Amino acid sequence: MSVYFFDVETEYGSFADDRGQTFGDREAARCAAIALLAPIAGKAPLITDGPAIKVTVRDENRRAILFATLSLDTCWIA
Repeated sequence: MSVYFFDVETEYGSFADDRGQTFGDREAARCAAIALLAPIAGKAPLITDGPAIKVTVRDENRRAILFATLSLDTCWIA
């Protein structure tokens, strides 16, 4: 079991995780990062196009090991 930290950046600000969460492996931490994106989007709607929500996963050495982003791209078609 290892500790992973989830830092969040949105167009409204950022949050650095200083507590961390324990997971059995890095794939489980990856799944948690992906699952974290949708609830954040619900609370901070994507107003502009482009990568608006980013989660950085750091390992127990505080090294960034994964970026997960949720972006919105729109294009008028008529």
